[in-house]
Amino acid sequence: MSTLSLMRGPARVVVRRYRRPLWTVGALALAGIAAVVGTYLWTSSVSDTFAGTGCSAQKVTRGCGDTVRHFLDAEFHFHQVFAYADLVMMLLPAFIGIFVAGPVIGRELESGTYKLSWTQSVSPARWLAAQLAVPAVLTLAGVSVLSAVCAWARSKANGMHYTLQWYERVVYGAMGTVPVGYALCMLAFGALAALVLRRTVAAMIVTVVAYGALVVALNTVRNSLWPVRTDTFRFGSAYRFPDAAADTGQGWITTGGKRLPADVCLNSADDLKDCLAGHDVAFRYLDYHPASHFWPLQLVETGILLVLAAAAVALAFRVLRRRHG
Repeated sequence: MSTLSLMRGPARVVVRRYRRPLWTVGALALAGIAAVVGTYLWTSSVSDTFAGTGCSAQKVTRGCGDTVRHFLDAEFHFHQVFAYADLVMMLLPAFIGIFVAGPVIGRELESGTYKLSWTQSVSPARWLAAQLAVPAVLTLAGVSVLSAVCAWARSKANGMHYTLQWYERVVYGAMGTVPVGYALCMLAFGALAALVLRRTVAAMIVTVVAYGALVVALNTVRNSLWPVRTDTFRFGSAYRFPDAAADTGQGWITTGGKRLPADVCLNSADDLKDCLAGHDVAFRYLDYHPASHFWPLQLVETGILLVLAAAAVALAFRVLRRRHG
Protein backbone atom coordinates (compact mmCIF):
# COMPACT_ATOMS: atom_id res chain seq x y z
CA MET A 1 0.00 0.00 0.00
CA SER A 2 1.39 3.41 -0.97
CA THR A 3 2.23 6.15 1.53
CA LEU A 4 -0.44 8.34 -0.05
CA SER A 5 -3.10 5.70 0.59
CA LEU A 6 -1.99 5.32 4.20
CA MET A 7 -2.24 9.09 4.68
CA ARG A 8 -5.66 9.42 3.12
CA GLY A 9 -7.67 8.23 6.14
CA PRO A 10 -5.95 10.33 8.84
CA ALA A 11 -5.96 13.37 6.55
CA ARG A 12 -9.68 12.99 5.94
CA VAL A 13 -10.25 12.89 9.70
CA VAL A 14 -8.30 16.13 10.15
CA VAL A 15 -10.33 17.86 7.44
CA ARG A 16 -13.65 16.71 8.90
CA ARG A 17 -12.69 17.61 12.45
CA TYR A 18 -11.63 21.16 11.59
CA ARG A 19 -13.93 21.82 8.65
CA ARG A 20 -15.69 24.73 10.35
CA PRO A 21 -12.51 26.70 11.15
CA LEU A 22 -11.19 25.92 7.67
CA TRP A 23 -14.41 27.12 6.02
CA THR A 24 -14.32 30.25 8.17
CA VAL A 25 -10.73 31.03 7.22
CA GLY A 26 -11.53 30.40 3.56
CA ALA A 27 -14.53 32.73 3.71
CA LEU A 28 -12.45 35.46 5.37
CA ALA A 29 -9.76 35.07 2.70
CA LEU A 30 -12.34 35.40 -0.08
CA ALA A 31 -13.82 38.44 1.66
CA GLY A 32 -10.37 40.04 1.81
CA ILE A 33 -9.74 39.36 -1.86
CA ALA A 34 -13.16 40.77 -2.76
CA ALA A 35 -12.43 43.89 -0.69
CA VAL A 36 -9.11 44.54 -2.45
CA VAL A 37 -10.42 43.84 -5.95
CA GLY A 38 -13.68 45.70 -5.35
CA THR A 39 -11.91 48.76 -3.96
CA TYR A 40 -9.57 48.83 -6.96
CA LEU A 41 -12.47 48.60 -9.43
CA TRP A 42 -14.21 51.47 -7.64
CA THR A 43 -11.00 53.52 -7.59
CA SER A 44 -10.44 52.79 -11.28
CA SER A 45 -13.97 53.97 -12.07
CA VAL A 46 -13.38 57.21 -10.12
CA SER A 47 -10.05 57.68 -11.94
CA ASP A 48 -11.68 57.22 -15.36
CA THR A 49 -14.38 59.75 -14.44
CA PHE A 50 -11.76 62.18 -13.18
CA ALA A 51 -9.77 61.89 -16.41
CA GLY A 52 -12.75 63.19 -18.35
CA THR A 53 -13.27 66.27 -16.17
CA GLY A 54 -10.21 68.16 -17.42
CA CYS A 55 -9.04 68.71 -13.84
CA SER A 56 -5.51 67.94 -12.63
CA ALA A 57 -4.17 66.86 -9.25
CA GLN A 58 -0.77 68.41 -10.06
CA LYS A 59 -1.88 71.99 -10.59
CA VAL A 60 -4.64 74.19 -9.27
CA THR A 61 -7.58 74.59 -11.62
CA ARG A 62 -10.52 76.82 -10.79
CA GLY A 63 -13.67 74.91 -9.92
CA CYS A 64 -11.87 71.57 -9.56
CA GLY A 65 -11.30 71.52 -5.80
CA ASP A 66 -14.05 69.06 -4.87
CA THR A 67 -13.41 66.90 -7.93
CA VAL A 68 -9.70 66.57 -7.16
CA ARG A 69 -10.42 65.92 -3.49
CA HIS A 70 -12.84 63.10 -4.35
CA PHE A 71 -10.31 61.58 -6.74
CA LEU A 72 -7.46 61.70 -4.20
CA ASP A 73 -9.72 60.36 -1.44
CA ALA A 74 -10.55 57.35 -3.63
CA GLU A 75 -6.87 56.64 -4.26
CA PHE A 76 -6.05 57.04 -0.57
CA HIS A 77 -8.86 54.64 0.34
CA PHE A 78 -7.40 52.02 -2.00
CA HIS A 79 -3.99 52.67 -0.46
CA GLN A 80 -5.42 52.01 3.02
CA VAL A 81 -7.17 48.79 1.97
CA PHE A 82 -3.96 47.58 0.34
CA ALA A 83 -1.94 48.45 3.47
CA TYR A 84 -4.40 46.57 5.70
CA ALA A 85 -4.25 43.55 3.37
CA ASP A 86 -0.45 43.59 3.59
CA LEU A 87 -0.61 43.78 7.38
CA VAL A 88 -2.95 40.79 7.51
CA MET A 89 -0.53 38.87 5.30
CA MET A 90 2.27 39.69 7.72
CA LEU A 91 0.26 38.38 10.68
CA LEU A 92 -1.15 35.32 8.89
CA PRO A 93 1.86 33.02 9.55
CA ALA A 94 1.52 33.62 13.29
CA PHE A 95 -2.16 32.62 13.18
CA ILE A 96 -1.32 29.49 11.19
CA GLY A 97 1.29 28.52 13.77
CA ILE A 98 -1.15 29.20 16.62
CA PHE A 99 -3.82 27.08 14.91
CA VAL A 100 -1.47 24.11 14.59
CA ALA A 101 0.10 24.53 18.03
CA GLY A 102 -3.33 24.95 19.63
CA PRO A 103 -6.40 23.05 18.39
CA VAL A 104 -4.74 20.78 15.83
CA ILE A 105 -1.97 19.19 17.93
CA GLY A 106 -1.71 20.84 21.34
CA ARG A 107 -5.31 20.20 22.37
CA GLU A 108 -5.19 16.55 21.29
CA LEU A 109 -2.01 15.93 23.28
CA GLU A 110 -3.32 17.78 26.32
CA SER A 111 -6.70 16.02 26.34
CA GLY A 112 -5.36 12.60 25.31
CA THR A 113 -7.69 12.21 22.32
CA TYR A 114 -4.69 11.33 20.15
CA LYS A 115 -4.72 7.86 21.76
CA LEU A 116 -7.99 7.06 19.99
CA SER A 117 -6.38 7.67 16.61
CA TRP A 118 -3.40 5.51 17.50
CA THR A 119 -5.66 2.58 18.35
CA GLN A 120 -7.25 2.72 14.89
CA SER A 121 -4.23 1.28 13.04
CA VAL A 122 -2.72 4.76 12.79
CA SER A 123 0.89 5.02 13.91
CA PRO A 124 2.11 8.12 15.77
CA ALA A 125 4.20 9.08 12.73
CA ARG A 126 1.21 8.83 10.38
CA TRP A 127 -0.92 10.77 12.84
CA LEU A 128 1.60 13.63 12.98
CA ALA A 129 2.12 13.55 9.22
CA ALA A 130 -1.62 14.00 8.69
CA GLN A 131 -1.79 16.82 11.25
CA LEU A 132 0.94 18.62 9.28
CA ALA A 133 0.05 17.66 5.70
CA VAL A 134 -3.52 19.00 5.65
CA PRO A 135 -2.75 22.51 6.95
CA ALA A 136 0.46 22.58 4.88
CA VAL A 137 -1.39 21.94 1.62
CA LEU A 138 -4.13 24.43 2.46
CA THR A 139 -1.56 26.99 3.60
CA LEU A 140 0.51 26.61 0.45
CA ALA A 141 -2.52 27.10 -1.78
CA GLY A 142 -4.22 29.84 0.21
CA VAL A 143 -1.19 31.98 1.01
CA SER A 144 0.04 31.73 -2.59
CA VAL A 145 -3.28 33.09 -3.87
CA LEU A 146 -3.36 35.89 -1.28
CA SER A 147 0.24 36.83 -2.06
CA ALA A 148 -0.58 36.99 -5.78
CA VAL A 149 -3.54 39.28 -5.04
CA CYS A 150 -1.32 41.61 -2.97
CA ALA A 151 1.25 41.72 -5.78
CA TRP A 152 -1.50 42.48 -8.31
CA ALA A 153 -2.87 45.26 -6.09
CA ARG A 154 0.55 46.85 -5.72
CA SER A 155 1.09 46.78 -9.49
CA LYS A 156 -2.19 48.64 -9.89
CA ALA A 157 -1.19 51.19 -7.23
CA ASN A 158 2.11 52.09 -8.94
CA GLY A 159 0.58 54.91 -10.97
CA MET A 160 -1.37 56.39 -8.08
CA HIS A 161 -0.42 59.28 -5.84
CA TYR A 162 -0.28 57.06 -2.74
CA THR A 163 2.06 54.12 -3.15
CA LEU A 164 3.97 51.66 -0.98
CA GLN A 165 7.47 50.66 -2.03
CA TRP A 166 8.43 47.00 -2.52
CA TYR A 167 11.11 47.16 0.18
CA GLU A 168 8.82 48.38 2.97
CA ARG A 169 8.55 45.60 5.54
CA VAL A 170 4.81 45.12 5.38
CA VAL A 171 4.75 45.14 1.56
CA TYR A 172 7.80 42.91 1.16
CA GLY A 173 6.36 40.37 3.59
CA ALA A 174 3.06 40.17 1.73
CA MET A 175 4.30 39.44 -1.80
CA GLY A 176 6.39 36.86 -3.57
CA THR A 177 7.46 33.59 -1.96
CA VAL A 178 8.33 34.93 1.50
CA PRO A 179 4.74 34.76 2.86
CA VAL A 180 4.59 31.07 1.95
CA GLY A 181 7.96 30.46 3.58
CA TYR A 182 6.91 32.18 6.81
CA ALA A 183 3.58 30.34 6.88
CA LEU A 184 5.13 26.88 6.42
CA CYS A 185 7.87 27.70 8.89
CA MET A 186 5.42 28.74 11.59
CA LEU A 187 3.26 25.71 10.89
CA ALA A 188 6.30 23.54 11.64
CA PHE A 189 7.27 25.61 14.68
CA GLY A 190 3.73 25.35 16.04
CA ALA A 191 3.77 21.57 15.73
CA LEU A 192 7.16 21.34 17.42
CA ALA A 193 6.07 23.61 20.28
CA ALA A 194 2.93 21.53 20.84
CA LEU A 195 4.86 18.25 20.91
CA VAL A 196 7.53 19.55 23.27
CA LEU A 197 5.27 21.44 25.69
CA ARG A 198 2.07 19.33 25.39
CA ARG A 199 0.10 22.33 26.66
CA THR A 200 -2.18 24.21 24.29
CA VAL A 201 -1.86 27.76 25.64
CA ALA A 202 1.87 27.47 26.33
CA ALA A 203 2.53 26.13 22.82
CA MET A 204 0.53 28.97 21.27
CA ILE A 205 2.43 31.60 23.25
CA VAL A 206 5.81 30.11 22.36
CA THR A 207 4.79 30.00 18.68
CA VAL A 208 3.90 33.71 18.70
CA VAL A 209 7.18 34.59 20.42
CA ALA A 210 9.11 32.46 17.91
CA TYR A 211 7.39 34.25 15.03
CA GLY A 212 8.26 37.66 16.45
CA ALA A 213 11.90 36.65 16.97
CA LEU A 214 12.12 35.21 13.45
CA VAL A 215 10.66 38.34 11.85
CA VAL A 216 13.03 40.60 13.77
CA ALA A 217 16.06 38.45 12.93
CA LEU A 218 15.36 38.21 9.20
CA ASN A 219 14.42 41.87 8.91
CA THR A 220 17.75 42.70 10.53
CA VAL A 221 19.85 40.64 8.09
CA ARG A 222 17.66 40.97 4.98
CA ASN A 223 19.81 43.58 3.25
CA SER A 224 22.84 41.30 3.52
CA LEU A 225 21.12 38.28 1.96
CA TRP A 226 22.09 39.49 -1.52
CA PRO A 227 25.03 41.68 -2.60
CA VAL A 228 24.11 45.36 -2.71
CA ARG A 229 25.02 47.70 -5.54
CA THR A 230 27.27 50.66 -4.80
CA ASP A 231 27.34 53.98 -6.61
CA THR A 232 30.15 56.47 -6.03
CA PHE A 233 29.99 60.11 -7.03
CA ARG A 234 31.61 63.40 -6.19
CA PHE A 235 30.09 65.68 -3.61
CA GLY A 236 27.85 68.24 -5.32
CA SER A 237 27.46 66.23 -8.52
CA ALA A 238 24.07 65.76 -10.21
CA TYR A 239 23.74 62.15 -9.06
CA ARG A 240 20.19 60.79 -9.20
CA PHE A 241 19.10 58.03 -6.84
CA PRO A 242 17.72 55.01 -8.77
CA ASP A 243 13.93 54.77 -8.89
CA ALA A 244 12.29 52.30 -6.46
CA ALA A 245 15.65 51.39 -4.90
CA ALA A 246 16.12 50.54 -1.23
CA ASP A 247 18.81 52.63 0.44
CA THR A 248 20.95 50.33 2.63
CA GLY A 249 23.80 52.67 3.55
CA GLN A 250 25.71 55.78 2.53
CA GLY A 251 28.75 57.78 3.49
CA TRP A 252 32.13 59.00 2.24
CA ILE A 253 35.17 57.36 0.64
CA THR A 254 38.69 58.67 1.15
CA THR A 255 41.35 58.75 -1.54
CA GLY A 256 42.76 55.61 0.06
CA GLY A 257 39.45 53.77 -0.35
CA LYS A 258 38.43 53.86 3.32
CA ARG A 259 34.74 54.29 4.07
CA LEU A 260 33.63 56.97 6.50
CA PRO A 261 30.12 57.35 8.00
CA ALA A 262 27.71 59.89 6.51
CA ASP A 263 27.74 61.97 9.71
CA VAL A 264 31.53 62.24 9.99
CA CYS A 265 31.33 66.02 9.68
CA LEU A 266 27.97 66.50 11.38
CA ASN A 267 29.36 67.99 14.60
CA SER A 268 32.41 69.63 13.09
CA ALA A 269 32.96 73.36 13.61
CA ASP A 270 34.56 73.61 10.17
CA ASP A 271 32.80 74.25 6.90
CA LEU A 272 31.57 71.00 5.31
CA LYS A 273 34.04 71.19 2.42
CA ASP A 274 36.93 71.96 4.75
CA CYS A 275 35.93 69.11 7.05
CA LEU A 276 35.73 66.65 4.15
CA ALA A 277 39.09 67.85 2.85
CA GLY A 278 40.54 67.31 6.32
CA HIS A 279 39.37 63.70 6.22
CA ASP A 280 40.83 63.27 2.71
CA VAL A 281 37.38 62.53 1.26
CA ALA A 282 37.29 61.93 -2.48
CA PHE A 283 33.81 60.53 -3.17
CA ARG A 284 30.45 59.87 -1.68
CA TYR A 285 29.05 56.34 -1.82
CA LEU A 286 25.56 54.88 -1.75
CA ASP A 287 24.71 51.21 -1.17
CA TYR A 288 21.28 50.11 -2.34
CA HIS A 289 19.12 47.28 -3.58
CA PRO A 290 17.50 48.10 -6.92
CA ALA A 291 13.99 46.87 -7.65
CA SER A 292 15.50 43.98 -9.63
CA HIS A 293 16.81 42.52 -6.34
CA PHE A 294 13.29 41.81 -5.13
CA TRP A 295 13.24 38.21 -6.36
CA PRO A 296 16.81 37.25 -5.35
CA LEU A 297 16.15 38.56 -1.83
CA GLN A 298 12.78 36.79 -1.71
CA LEU A 299 14.17 33.45 -2.85
CA VAL A 300 17.14 33.49 -0.47
CA GLU A 301 14.93 34.38 2.49
CA THR A 302 12.36 31.77 1.49
CA GLY A 303 15.13 29.17 1.28
CA ILE A 304 16.20 30.00 4.84
CA LEU A 305 12.61 29.71 6.05
CA LEU A 306 12.07 26.36 4.33
CA VAL A 307 15.29 24.98 5.82
CA LEU A 308 14.13 26.07 9.28
CA ALA A 309 10.71 24.52 8.62
CA ALA A 310 12.26 21.23 7.53
CA ALA A 311 14.50 21.19 10.61
CA ALA A 312 11.50 21.86 12.88
CA VAL A 313 9.49 19.06 11.25
CA ALA A 314 12.39 16.61 11.56
CA LEU A 315 12.82 17.54 15.22
CA ALA A 316 9.07 17.16 15.82
CA PHE A 317 9.12 13.59 14.48
CA ARG A 318 12.19 12.87 16.59
CA VAL A 319 10.44 14.13 19.73
CA LEU A 320 7.40 12.00 18.87
CA ARG A 321 9.51 8.84 18.37
CA ARG A 322 11.37 9.33 21.66
CA ARG A 323 8.17 9.73 23.66
CA HIS A 324 5.91 7.25 21.92
CA GLY A 325 8.19 4.97 19.96
